[in-house]
Amino acid sequence: MSKLIYAMSISLDGYFVDESGKFDWSMPDEEVHSFINDLERGVELQLLGHRFYDVLKVWEKLFEDQSLPSYIHDYASIWNAARKIVYSKILRTPETERTEIRSSFDVQEILRLKESTRTHISIGGAELAAQALTAGLVDEVHFFVSPVIVGGGRRALPEGLKLDLELMAQRTFTSGSTYLGYRVKNAL
Repeated sequence: MSKLIYAMSISLDGYFVDESGKFDWSMPDEEVHSFINDLERGVELQLLGHRFYDVLKVWEKLFEDQSLPSYIHDYASIWNAARKIVYSKILRTPETERTEIRSSFDVQEILRLKESTRTHISIGGAELAAQALTAGLVDEVHFFVSPVIVGGGRRALPEGLKLDLELMAQRTFTSGSTYLGYRVKNAL
């Protein structure tokens, strides 16, 4: 069975965007980006919330730009190789290749996808991930903690969520960012 993995760059105080909607403080440098690339390389399917998809869809165009640094081009090729399911009540037509649209999150469909997908599945977008976390579907949580406290914004984890976690891996980067990888105990 595939693992469902929630990965997010966050501030030390747990936000993925600040109060003004910015996340430039979490942009990974080459070292962090290369590490993320290696984690994402094993993902066959990405489940994305509409807003997160809007941020990431630029990677389809970046794939064509050979002048970019190799680690950027590497992630663009990873993005393009993965199938994507976007959950949106607004979007009707995919704006990228290998993309399907769903109007609602269905726990039973996710369980079927976990059973039928050969490699890992990632879930992106805090609201969508909150649904999967609350339903007990997420197997691993990966956070890239930026050395900044933003004081408010949108949280990476929903209020009231309680999970038992087991530390799988950790790493500190020269930028001061820290990677924390956890296995969720008792995931479905």
